[in-house]
Amino acid sequence: MELLQGEVHTLVWITAAVVLLSLLLFSTVPFFTDYFRKWKMMRPIPGPGPNLPLVGDALMLKPNGGDFFDQIVEYTDILRTLPMFKLWIGPLPFLVVYNAEAIEPILSSSKHMDKSFAYKFLHPWLGLGLLTSTGEKWRSRRKMITPTFHFAILAEFLEVMNEQSKILVDKLKTRAGKGSFNCFMDITLCALDIICETAMGTKIQAQDNSDSDYIKAIYEMSDIIHRRQKMPWLWPDFVYSRLQVGKTHDKNLKILHAFTDKTILERAEELKKEAADSDRQEESNKTKKRSAFLDMLLKARDEAGNALSYMDIREEVDTFMFEGHDTTAAALNWSMFLLGSHPEVQAKVHQELDEVFGQSDRPVTMEDLKTLRYLEAVVKEALRIYPSVPFFARTITEDCMIRGFHVPKGVNVVIVPFALHRDPEHFPEPEEFRPERFLPENSSGRNPYAYIPFSAGLRNCIGQRFALMEEKVVLSTILRNFTVKANQKREELRLVGELILRPESGIWVELQHRTPNTEVQAS
Repeated sequence: MELLQGEVHTLVWITAAVVLLSLLLFSTVPFFTDYFRKWKMMRPIPGPGPNLPLVGDALMLKPNGGDFFDQIVEYTDILRTLPMFKLWIGPLPFLVVYNAEAIEPILSSSKHMDKSFAYKFLHPWLGLGLLTSTGEKWRSRRKMITPTFHFAILAEFLEVMNEQSKILVDKLKTRAGKGSFNCFMDITLCALDIICETAMGTKIQAQDNSDSDYIKAIYEMSDIIHRRQKMPWLWPDFVYSRLQVGKTHDKNLKILHAFTDKTILERAEELKKEAADSDRQEESNKTKKRSAFLDMLLKARDEAGNALSYMDIREEVDTFMFEGHDTTAAALNWSMFLLGSHPEVQAKVHQELDEVFGQSDRPVTMEDLKTLRYLEAVVKEALRIYPSVPFFARTITEDCMIRGFHVPKGVNVVIVPFALHRDPEHFPEPEEFRPERFLPENSSGRNPYAYIPFSAGLRNCIGQRFALMEEKVVLSTILRNFTVKANQKREELRLVGELILRPESGIWVELQHRTPNTEVQAS
């Protein structure tokens, strides 16, 4: 975004003001005692920055998403022999971790489950939903929502996934044989349509309306939040709200919440009508299957001891709309790029698809998904090389030891799957695209914390089975119809590691129509 670039030079002076304000607001004995205690305890931990008092390393961090991501990855490469390094952003200490043995005591613990300070900037949008909440609220929400992702309920979502995948393929047919094009948004809009219909039971027809204000607001909001997270001078609300970027943030917030509010209210009214009209019971059952997530929340609203307000429901719906399409869309696009760059791997996928489907154009079934083992390995390897969430963070809730270093309570730990997944100890020749790594015979015995595209431990991604299922349905539908050729080299992608890992200029491919191998019989 150009939005902030013109402001950065003007805002640098605010750093000094923020430092002064920090001194005024936090000039108490407890604050400085805690600050200097952390500073002293973390001194032995290596770090690349100057660690200026109260400012820390904030001034050296790149404002652009692509530059910042390159910067962090460069540090992990330089310090690869170490399990972690430290950064101070303003008066807050961050520990950047990219080693399986260092990550395990954090993610496997039931203690360090609080999300880091940086997640507070998601609160205006997502509230305290499953992604951002902590403590008892998180536990009760997780327990309540987990049944929504039961295998039997996921099976009911297949119809939607197949329908939206077919719409995508019909769009792609108009591009096939006509040279290179950017497929990133086509695939992303398909993922958005799927999550809207499966989670909320509403069709937004994003694949036919890519210019909608809601879609634009989602992407602009992600960019704005990521930039704010690493700029201490934008942290104070009284500063942020008076800047143009803060006003743009609020404008997008109104669009996002208005859409969600409208959907929740409409669905609540539909449920009331269906409950009162027994003649529509069959239609009601069908609808419940298609919107199990929102329906379950609405019904839980009035249950004794489990009352949910409309605000509570909106928190969870907004969370699933954000987490449930952007991450999956990124994984699908990275899979397309890697398959298009490795025709020998794509040929194996085509062979597997022909063995399962033959020349049939029938929808994908749950039994098919179990059979598509090599395609699943492709998706997992794509998530290894290009994890949808390039880094996430937790807060250390009590003093602890991590790989021989004392880490004080209150430190923000940033876990970097992008670097973790490139550890040659667990993935020899890590830059090579080898789906065979994830076949059962090759992945058994691997440290479970060496590969965490969906996080790990108690706060792992609740929707990971849903995501893998969707990715296999969409990819199999595309590849049954086309051969893909990538028109970019890896060094040309220019990775942007914001809330989601994206290529700066999209994914450019060529598609050719294909006919299944008639010599291969469907099983």
